[in-house]
Amino acid sequence: MTSPCSFPGRPPLTPRTHDPQASITSPPPPLPPDPLDRAVPSPFCVLPSPTPPPPPLPPPPMKVAPPLIYGLEKSRLLKEALEKAGPAPKGREDVKRLLEQCKDRFRGDLQWILFCADLPSLIQEGPQCGLVALWMAAAVLKTPGGIPLETLVRVAMERGYTMQGEMFSVADMGKLAQETLGCQAELLCGGLGGPNRDCVLKHLIAGQPLLVPYDEDHNHAPCQKKGHKAHWAVSAGVLLGVRSVPSSGYVEDSQLPGLFHPVPGRPCQPPPLPEEDSPGTVFLLSKQGKSWHYQLWDYEQVRDSNLQLTDFSPARAADGRVYVVPAGGVQAGLCGQALLLSPRESSH
Repeated sequence: MTSPCSFPGRPPLTPRTHDPQASITSPPPPLPPDPLDRAVPSPFCVLPSPTPPPPPLPPPPMKVAPPLIYGLEKSRLLKEALEKAGPAPKGREDVKRLLEQCKDRFRGDLQWILFCADLPSLIQEGPQCGLVALWMAAAVLKTPGGIPLETLVRVAMERGYTMQGEMFSVADMGKLAQETLGCQAELLCGGLGGPNRDCVLKHLIAGQPLLVPYDEDHNHAPCQKKGHKAHWAVSAGVLLGVRSVPSSGYVEDSQLPGLFHPVPGRPCQPPPLPEEDSPGTVFLLSKQGKSWHYQLWDYEQVRDSNLQLTDFSPARAADGRVYVVPAGGVQAGLCGQALLLSPRESSH
């Protein structure tokens, strides 16, 4: 018979005897654990300790402005614009484009002979026009292994020829060319006219480069600003207007009638040089550090610009930078001077 105070599966309750002293001095003993209680989860559970949040990320490093380099921002913008316009054109294609554009400038009573060595292009950063022109000339001289522009800049600074990349001395440029390119450098004084004219033209006909300082106009062409816009260019080609083309070693251009080229790999008879007082008969094919493209300049225009380089630019004098200018100033360093470069083993 089941006790009215018991439940199936539970042990019978045992009546407790009342002990007044025990109820005062100590708490009643705990009840034995109920098996049913083990089956029911406790309403109170211990949650695991929350994972502490990760430490905050360190603040980003402060951006340090790059050092100011003269003309660098302008040059980068120029480079980006040129890159968007497309890659640098190949030499012969660019020459053909230029001659096609300029054909109205050529006298119709003459035939024309083009002598042209292929020049690479390089856009300058800051006042590095002379060093960039020298780098271009190195390709024509076939300097073994080539030479980085950074090397030219470093050596020029170490020798005290420049502070910002500028070159205001043709004589220093000649010494730098001899040291870095291992070439022969002939300094011309007295301008590009007179007896120097034939020397320059024969040098270009032979395929050797000419470095020449001049005043640069807004379209990069020579102008006359008294040296305030002094700039450097390299010429490695010349276009001659002649009465008749020698019969040996020349071929007429298939697209430009009246234009002749020397046949590669064949000896050609040198043409008679136009006289100095015959305008519009000699054009220099040049490059400089602010354009991918060849420039075609009247020889007399280059000669006259080179002869009037006398003053240091007031804008440069006021820009707070230090430049290396030789004793006697721009006139002593640049005026009426040019540099003929050739491989060391060759001679005129």
